[in-house]
Amino acid sequence: MIFYSIQELLLLAIAAIVLDWIIGDPKWPTHPVIWIGRLIKGLERLLYPRDNAASPITVKLRGCLLTLITIGVSWGMMTLIVWLADAIHVWLGYALSAWFISTTLAVKGLKDAAMLVYVPLTQGNLTAARRYVGYIVGRDTDSLSEPEAARAAVETVAENTVDAFLSPLLFALIGGAPLAMLYRSANTLDSMVGYRNEKYIHFGWCSARLDDVLNYIPARLTGVLMVAAAAMLPGMNARRSWRSIRRFASLHPSPNSGIPEAAVAGAIGIQLGGVNRYFGVESERARMGWKSRELEPRDIRASISMLYAVSIIALAGLGGVWLCLL
Repeated sequence: MIFYSIQELLLLAIAAIVLDWIIGDPKWPTHPVIWIGRLIKGLERLLYPRDNAASPITVKLRGCLLTLITIGVSWGMMTLIVWLADAIHVWLGYALSAWFISTTLAVKGLKDAAMLVYVPLTQGNLTAARRYVGYIVGRDTDSLSEPEAARAAVETVAENTVDAFLSPLLFALIGGAPLAMLYRSANTLDSMVGYRNEKYIHFGWCSARLDDVLNYIPARLTGVLMVAAAAMLPGMNARRSWRSIRRFASLHPSPNSGIPEAAVAGAIGIQLGGVNRYFGVESERARMGWKSRELEPRDIRASISMLYAVSIIALAGLGGVWLCLL
């Protein structure tokens, strides 16, 4: 395994953030996350019990095996690739490491996905907005109102500021591209099998719990950075953002997602959460923030501004630490 110094890891993380800002998340067939998704699907077909009489513990154990194989293969393959690249030339190792870390980030990808909802909403095309909301959330979208479509986009940007930026960045700072890819594989597992429905309640248990553990510290750090971002951005309220975290974050069913959602809701002055529908069944989601008005398309832009502000603060912080270590 390639061991980088702290200074090298800092520079790799900085380069990865810039690459993500510029290139984003291209849907190439060779994109690592696509291959991770294919691995998960193949393992699921192999490991998911075909016998409906299988006990919950058996299903959980098979799901744990799915999790262990997926993160092990992701970490192992990434380690091998970086080692081979470094053996050819150290700068090739640096370049591939920075690029692979950038593929675990998705600041530009989040912005692009949210803007696909924002643009048709501003044009009065609710049908198109609903369709694009369906690309980023699992809830029913056919009957979403304009405020509900805007809420779905804002919640996605807020929650994924942790999953698609700060968490992989922190793991990259600890263990380079291999550990960042291990995190991305765990997060992909959660998004594919970590549901509390009849099919995955047991099979996806290990994946969901692992994702909760890995995001625990990054989610709390994201909350702090979001409050700082609110203090920097015009029209945002940092004090209300902090109060919202303390008041509402623990009400969310996820131990982590409530923090960024509450922070964004408080900063902008809106209320997130409410009634969602999944396959026609209503699900009540805890409210985050104090409702002063209905959500509007401009709130999507505001959440994107917070996302980029958090990434800028992180970049500046990494650069400052690197300079101090010179």
